[in-house]
Amino acid sequence: MGYVVGDYLLDRLRELGVTEIFGVPGDFNLQFLDHVIAHPDIRWIGSANELNAGYAADGYARLRGIGAVVTTYGVGELSAVNAIAGSYAEHVPVVHIVGVPAKDIQAGHRVIHHTLGDGDFHHFRRIAAEVTCAQADLGAADACQEIDRVLNSVRVHRRPGYLMLATDTARVEVSPPATPLAPPADFSSAGARAAFAEAAGEFLGGRRVTVLADIFVDRVGATDRLRTLVGPTPGLPHATLAWGKTVVDESAPNFLGVYTGAASPPQVRAAVEDAERLVTIGVQYTDSITAGFSHRIDTHRTLDIGPERTVIGGVDAFAPLSLTAALEILTELAPEFAAPAPTPAPAAAVPDAPPAVDAPLTQAALWPLVAAALGNNNIVVADQGSAFFGLATLRMPTGITFLGQPLWGSIGYALPAALGAGIACPDRRAVLVIGDGAAQLSIQELGTWIREQLNGVIILVDNNGYAIERAIHGPAAPYNDIAPWRWPELPHAFGGDAESVLTLRATTVGELQHCLKTATDEQDRLVFLHVMTGTTDYPPLVSDIAAALTRANTRT
Repeated sequence: MGYVVGDYLLDRLRELGVTEIFGVPGDFNLQFLDHVIAHPDIRWIGSANELNAGYAADGYARLRGIGAVVTTYGVGELSAVNAIAGSYAEHVPVVHIVGVPAKDIQAGHRVIHHTLGDGDFHHFRRIAAEVTCAQADLGAADACQEIDRVLNSVRVHRRPGYLMLATDTARVEVSPPATPLAPPADFSSAGARAAFAEAAGEFLGGRRVTVLADIFVDRVGATDRLRTLVGPTPGLPHATLAWGKTVVDESAPNFLGVYTGAASPPQVRAAVEDAERLVTIGVQYTDSITAGFSHRIDTHRTLDIGPERTVIGGVDAFAPLSLTAALEILTELAPEFAAPAPTPAPAAAVPDAPPAVDAPLTQAALWPLVAAALGNNNIVVADQGSAFFGLATLRMPTGITFLGQPLWGSIGYALPAALGAGIACPDRRAVLVIGDGAAQLSIQELGTWIREQLNGVIILVDNNGYAIERAIHGPAAPYNDIAPWRWPELPHAFGGDAESVLTLRATTVGELQHCLKTATDEQDRLVFLHVMTGTTDYPPLVSDIAAALTRANTRT
């Protein structure tokens, strides 16, 4: 067999930066997987289940700019839908490739396995249309054109795409790509650029400017431009929301901290909410990162830069204008801003009186110690619960990439996502922080982590159940309990040995300090650190967020 549709798809993915594909085999994708295995520049990463494969592809895409997951029709793709929906909600470009029955089987409306038994083979494509930006049922006549169309949409919209790849279509012979895919062009109009430059100059000129940035800066690839705008010159005071944590260098002297609405440190809240002029860049306010929409932003003093348009003073909109183009214009205007006010000193990252080394671990002691132990080049992945909110407001060293999922908030996401992120950047160390409740949802991927010989650190916080749910409602309710596991034994149950995994356990402050030092020094093995804290002991931000969610859930 010569060059076929399956090869074309793989070459296009490789062209966009994909060197690993995650997934689970099934009879409708097996022959395509033969081509994945045979591809000289792409490696197959078999996952324990499709949901975890989707999470891993998401973590991979957040670092590489695009990821891919392969499942089989029906049972496989539906298992991955939760992960794809999370990628859609959080603007992560993942290509979902589904192996489907041959075209003649579909045309005959035959009742075969993995179907609903009604001869309709497009049920699941219609489901996928709700959580993907583009879909295609690849056919022999236009498979290559449709692949290019979907991949282009994924890159432009920074959201998942869906490809139905029938077993026979995958084998159709085609020509290799003649030219590379054209990169997405800046869609800003000359008129919008000029009008915005004039209006922004009038709005910001001679005024003290503060910047509040968030996740969409990263999603559109404008992180470097943002860092230029807030760099040492002109030295603009700036903050982020927790969703966009580490889109700026948090060690910079003009970094204010993480803004969380009413739950913010007082000096951060005042600097953002009382700014003479506030420039928000790529910001989306959600309940979980604003303590129940407790932010108080005066739109009349705000210039808001979104992915596709910018609004000044809550009234004047400029579109089409890309976030990148708006940042370029602001950077050119920055010398016209008033000299920035001195940046308030950050709050101390550790308690004034550190607990005794033999004191039992508390959440208040745990998170500052973890943050202080992080290396400059780590990828930190925190599951949505105590881990995310415990670290969200603490400053990270230079070079850290912090990943979480605060909008979709699917617990269990972080373990496979950290695996995917670590595979995407093998020269960086993945540090996963996850609670015991979340870990029970996706712990199977620990076996993949060990099989792939991915060095890193897993900090598993054992507090006997779903702490974030306890904080919201039912602290002693049995539905927030989980089965007790012997966590230190799991790395070996999933294939690890003394050469590949170092298992540590900490119950006191001193033990944690020793374990973190050991984990920092141990670079050649996976470090699995089991940490014990109290059942109803929460990070301060968790209590604030939980109170806000409780009020929202009980409002009549």
